[in-house]
Amino acid sequence: MSSLIHERRHIKTVLETALLVATEPLNLYDLKRLFSEELKGEFLNTLLEEIQSDWIGRGVELVKLASGWRFRARLEFQPYLDRINPEKPPRYSRAVMETLAIIAYKQPVTRGEIEEIRGVSVSTQIVKTLEERGWIEVVGYKETPGRPGLYATTRQFLDDLGLSSVRELPPLSELAGLTIDPSQPQAESEPSP
Repeated sequence: MSSLIHERRHIKTVLETALLVATEPLNLYDLKRLFSEELKGEFLNTLLEEIQSDWIGRGVELVKLASGWRFRARLEFQPYLDRINPEKPPRYSRAVMETLAIIAYKQPVTRGEIEEIRGVSVSTQIVKTLEERGWIEVVGYKETPGRPGLYATTRQFLDDLGLSSVRELPPLSELAGLTIDPSQPQAESEPSP
């Protein structure tokens, strides 16, 4: 019995070490390759969930994303980390964000369908920006004249948002309050210190 406990603890340590030093999320296939003996995915998932529990209350957490498992800083500690690595996140135009939102919530969707929803044409640059970021890709072609490409979000998009699937996106009804009606006067914001 003691040998089994020791082996289980060793496997958890190997998994934890690999995940801590990995620069990208690791999927079950990658994690299985760490070991010479064949380990079942169910067993590895159990150990990964135990590792998640072991890290509760600490500054980093183990999360399952679309492309695999990875450690990341808890969100409440990000302001501190930003002080030593003050990277400015890229800013995207409203057109880019609208296009991305349509693809995320209506996928798979053609460029024509996006234009119909937005009411304006979608420039090639918008699509290129989202493709270069790794957030969208063509996943097939619609069986209509011209066979337009069908766009969908990628695992990279989900990973960047910290999601494991598009089902975790907030409901559209929750996002309605985030838009600003340009016809309504806006209160001036206080200058930040």
